Amino acid sequence: MEKKLIFPAYVMLESENESILRDELAQYKGISGKVQTVLEINPKEEKILRILCGKRNHIGMSRGVIRSGVTQVTEGPLKGMEARICKIDRHKRLAKLRVQEGQDSRYIPAGLEIVEKSI
Repeated sequence: MEKKLIFPAYVMLESENESILRDELAQYKGISGKVQTVLEINPKEEKILRILCGKRNHIGMSRGVIRSGVTQVTEGPLKGMEARICKIDRHKRLAKLRVQEGQDSRYIPAGLEIVEKSI
């Protein structure tokens, strides 16, 4: 098993008060001198990430089967999210999930082991 960051170049911050968070970031920006870009996660994306990651902020490994070309996840956090899977790499045991719809689609990797494939 290998653990990797889903968003390696990002720092995720959570706040109940957006204006206070922005003020704090503005103060930090002045100290570090580095340019910061704040990207907000929309409520749909947040809901999906919370379901996938759970309380531990970790996406566990899922298992599934492919029957007649249709992926069925039998256990793990991807169970019930088969419609979001857009690509499976069976060798690396990874699934590419579509988190957001439309022109601004975002994708995240998640562990998926296919234990059986039948025609």
